[in-house]
This record gives sequence, structure tokens and C-alpha cells, in this order.
Amino acid sequence: MSANADDRAGWRLRVDSTRCVSSGFCVGSAPEHFTMEQVSRPLADVVAPADTVLEAADFCPVEAISVFDARTGAQIAPKR
Repeated sequence: MSANADDRAGWRLRVDSTRCVSSGFCVGSAPEHFTMEQVSRPLADVVAPADTVLEAADFCPVEAISVFDARTGAQIAPKR
């Protein structure tokens, strides 16, 4: 489920394009949430919570992916 700007429930995804090394792990593990151009980017700003999103963020080799609670802004992943 992708959310529009009026729906704040869910998780906000960010990919730091300056850190991304295009390993492709995020696209391979969560293709419904990420795409690869020159670097990875989320397909939607806000998504429904999913284990595959957490896996992509936690296992990104350079921690370029961040997941935040869309309501509170608290960081959910990667685990610090």
C-alpha cells in the first residue's frame, strides 16, 4: 500500500544517494518498494509497514536506506 500526502500512517523511506553504491540488495529484497536507476530510490515516500523494507534498510551495505515512522518521524531502521 502506497500512501498519498494526506495519509500519514505508515513508514517514510529515504535513500541517501550520496552513500548508495548500487548493490541492488534493496531492489532484490523489496522490489515492490525500491527501484534502481543510477542509484536506488523508493517507489513511494510513505509505505505500509513491511518486513522486507526493514530487511533492505538493515542489510544495506552502506546504510543508505532509512525508514522513519511517518507520524512521529522516529527512525525505525537501520537499527543503531
